[in-house]
Amino acid sequence: MNSISPHLNIMIKACEKASKVIIRDFGEVENLQVAKKGPRDFVTKTDKRVEEILIEEFSKAKKNYSFLTEESGKIENNDKDKVWIIDPIDGTTNFLHGIPHFAISIALKIDNEICSALIHDPIKNEIFFAEKNNGSYFNSHRIRVSSKSDIEDCLFSTDQESLKNIFPSLNMRCSGCSALDLAYVGSGRFDGFFLNKIKLWDIAAGMLIVKEAGGVINDISKYQDDSIDIRAASTSIYSKMMNKLVNF
Repeated sequence: MNSISPHLNIMIKACEKASKVIIRDFGEVENLQVAKKGPRDFVTKTDKRVEEILIEEFSKAKKNYSFLTEESGKIENNDKDKVWIIDPIDGTTNFLHGIPHFAISIALKIDNEICSALIHDPIKNEIFFAEKNNGSYFNSHRIRVSSKSDIEDCLFSTDQESLKNIFPSLNMRCSGCSALDLAYVGSGRFDGFFLNKIKLWDIAAGMLIVKEAGGVINDISKYQDDSIDIRAASTSIYSKMMNKLVNF
């Protein structure tokens, strides 16, 4: 692989530090104090602590960069055109139930374009990362999207409502972690992913990983950051998937 940029190096080091908190707390998941944030959305002490660590590490390395995070929202500093986009734990509900399928998701947006991305699954010790025009990688190995062309051979991921009601003919999974869903599209584990009304911090890193792995992402520029309809798939299956999603 080509050498990684200073930005990505900062992201990896910050994730390594934050993941220690996640691994420790996941081992004591039953003792966590949980506050309900919505019918399906929980926030834990771990979410907040991981976000604090990431903000602290990034601020030390690049003190003027701004932030968009799940827990703290927008934090505008002197440099508003360079923004760290952070989801400290994507898949919080899985985490709370002791299901080892969640990830730290970080992207760096410069001049309105995602240029660096990292998704770290601390329990499985899997790191997916990408940089603009430099490819996508899984644990330092180059990855590419799936080459399947028959939609019946493909595996897709979405949320549970779509899974149950709309697409009975597709082979589907509902994993509960959008960041990993996109990383899995990038690495060929999934062939496609689609979801409505998702937030930017859930998908920013995964979008670049899919693109740099040779996949296709829909144009999200018309959406608000907190209500995005995302479509992602391998190049060979994207149009076939979109034909199935006409009314979705």
